Amino acid sequence: MRKILIGILVFPGFQLLDIAGPRNAFGEVRVLGEHQYEIVTVGTTRTPLRSACGLTVVADRSIYEPCPFFDTLLVPGGMGVYDVYEDPRVAAWVGRQAKRCRRLAAACSGVFVLGGAGLLDQRKVTSHWSEAARLRAAFPQARVYAEPLRLKDGPVYTSAGASASMDLALLLIEEDFGRRFALKVAKYLLVYLQRPGGQAQFGPLLDRQAHGDAQVHAVRDYVIDRLQHPHTLASLAERVHMSPRNLTRLFSKQTGITPMAFVNDARIDAARELLETTDLPVSAVAERCGIDSADNLRRIFGKRLGLSPLEYRQRFQVMASQADLEAAPGPLPAPMMS
Repeated sequence: MRKILIGILVFPGFQLLDIAGPRNAFGEVRVLGEHQYEIVTVGTTRTPLRSACGLTVVADRSIYEPCPFFDTLLVPGGMGVYDVYEDPRVAAWVGRQAKRCRRLAAACSGVFVLGGAGLLDQRKVTSHWSEAARLRAAFPQARVYAEPLRLKDGPVYTSAGASASMDLALLLIEEDFGRRFALKVAKYLLVYLQRPGGQAQFGPLLDRQAHGDAQVHAVRDYVIDRLQHPHTLASLAERVHMSPRNLTRLFSKQTGITPMAFVNDARIDAARELLETTDLPVSAVAERCGIDSADNLRRIFGKRLGLSPLEYRQRFQVMASQADLEAAPGPLPAPMMS
C-alpha cells in the first residue's frame, strides 16, 4: 500500500471547508483503492482552534513541537489568515517545510501564508476572485490570476474559494494515482473531476465602485448607461475631450484595463444579469447589451466564462420563491383538490 503524508496547517479563524473537503476526498482514496493518505494537522497554537464557522479543531501537534517533513503541505484560507500570514514564526515553519515538501498547496486565501513565507515570487497563483487585488498588493512579485479554479506552478498549487478546495484535492489525487482513480473518487463524492469554466462565471468582471479621475468616472458611467451604443475608443475619448491615446493611458492606469475592454466586460456583466433574472431569448439579451448577434454572445461567453449563455442561465437563473409569489400582485392559482 502506498502511503503519502499530508500536513494541514490550522490557525484561529481558518475556513473549515478548506480542510474538511480535501480531508474527505483523501479519505475516500483508502476506501476505493489500495492507497492511503496519512493526515496530520498542525496548529499555530497548542490550544484548540476555533474555525471561522465556530466549530473547534484540536490539532495533532503545533508548529512548536517536533514535526515530520510532509510530502504535501496544505494551507486553508479563512479570515484568520490575515492575522497569521505575517507572523514570522509561522513563516519560518512553513519555510522549513517548503525545503523538504514535494508540494505546497493553498486553498483560497491560504495562499497569503505561502506568500508570507516568501514562496510566491514569480509563481502563477490564484485565490478567490474577490481577493485578487489584495493578493497582488501584498505580493507584487507573484503572478496572480483571478480566473482559474485551481492552478499549479511547479511545486505550488493554489485554488479559488472554499468549494474549490475539492478541485484542488482531486488534482493532487490525480497526480498521485492517475486520472482514472481520481475520477472514481470524484464520482463517489458526486462532484466533477474538473469543473467546467472558471471563477468568472461566479463573480462580476467589473469593479463597479467609482475611483480615480473624474474623466474615467464619466467614461465608465456613460458606457454602463448606454450599453447599446456602438462605442469606439475614438467616440469615448471625444466624449471627455481627450485623445484616444491619453484616455487609454489614464483609464488603464486607474482601472487596470483599457476602455474597450471595460465596454466588453460591462456588456458581459449586463448579459449575465439578464440571463439570471429574465426569460428573454439569447438574441434579445445580446441586443439589449449592445452585442450584435446571439452567435457573438455565445462566442464571447465561451471565451470569457467557459460556458454558453443557456448553460449560464441554467446554473444561475434566480427562480421565484413561494414568498416572492405571495408578495406579487394578483391572485395565486387555486390549489388542485385531491
